[in-house]
Amino acid sequence: MPGTSEQITRLREEGMAAIAAARSESDLLDAKGRFFGKKGAVSGILKGVAALPVEERKAVGELANRTRAELESAFDARLAGIRDQERHRSEGRERIDVTLPGRGPMPGHRHPVSQTMSEIISVFRRLGFSVQGGPDVEKDYYNFEALNFPPEHPARDMQDTFYVESAAGDLVLRTHTSPVQIRTMERMKPPVRIIAPGTVYRSDSDITHSPMFHQVEGLAVDRDITMADLKGLLTEFCRMTFGPTKPVRFRPSYFPFTEPSAEMDIQCVICGGSGCRVCKESGWLEILGAGMVDPTVFGFVGYDPEEYSGFAFGMGIERIAMLRHGISDIRLLFENDIRFLSQF
Repeated sequence: MPGTSEQITRLREEGMAAIAAARSESDLLDAKGRFFGKKGAVSGILKGVAALPVEERKAVGELANRTRAELESAFDARLAGIRDQERHRSEGRERIDVTLPGRGPMPGHRHPVSQTMSEIISVFRRLGFSVQGGPDVEKDYYNFEALNFPPEHPARDMQDTFYVESAAGDLVLRTHTSPVQIRTMERMKPPVRIIAPGTVYRSDSDITHSPMFHQVEGLAVDRDITMADLKGLLTEFCRMTFGPTKPVRFRPSYFPFTEPSAEMDIQCVICGGSGCRVCKESGWLEILGAGMVDPTVFGFVGYDPEEYSGFAFGMGIERIAMLRHGISDIRLLFENDIRFLSQF
């Protein structure tokens, strides 16, 4: 039943008393809910005004609205008073000792990906390689065509990437640092021994892949270079990086710009070779791809494949960092959680 004027007056008195008696913000909020909140007693009366006789409807509605406004005003005043009392109490308890020494900034350190890249570069410098760089936004020719990825070739699906709007429509975010190899061979004659570290981009994201990641690729071109030279170099790299006892293996593979091609695996450091979700239950993790440079690639840079041979390889820096530090999810490296990064 809708309320009468006497009921509303009584509710006002009870609400004022409850507000005045509140000793904490929580008590005050309870009183607000009981008397003039959205589901409070005054709001309930207002909802039933339409059921009153016409001669009572206007007077009861006006009184209920006025009562709610008075209660809200009293609530705001009491809330300000409670908060002011609490502030004075905290000021009495919390004193600042201006004689304490200041807190200096915490010392930082390099990100694990940067650490790993620096160490890999150092290893290959000791093995006789120089460092070369190139643009992140690359022409389709250098990223694909000159590396034996013809237009519409299905091998391009292996490196789905991000395209950049341009007048010629031939710009992409590079999918690997291999374009640096082409640019280097265009301006240098053999012998060539370089590595190309940098950022690369692919449309790929899961626990072992990221849309943006880092690579180090290598190239060696000279007379009489063989697959044995490639295997010896990469095996030595793994010994210098992971220690002399870590098992490695080579598997036949396919890359458009090398023939023959291989992938190099290292025993999974997460499960010790027993199988886990990171290594897809195989006990091995791929760390790089490699192979002998395809003669077709030499044709794009003017090298005589009858006179020269060479090998190329490429590895993801994040994958190496995960192996070295026992990280099971590549995304942890990019979330910038200081609690995680401070471990390394």
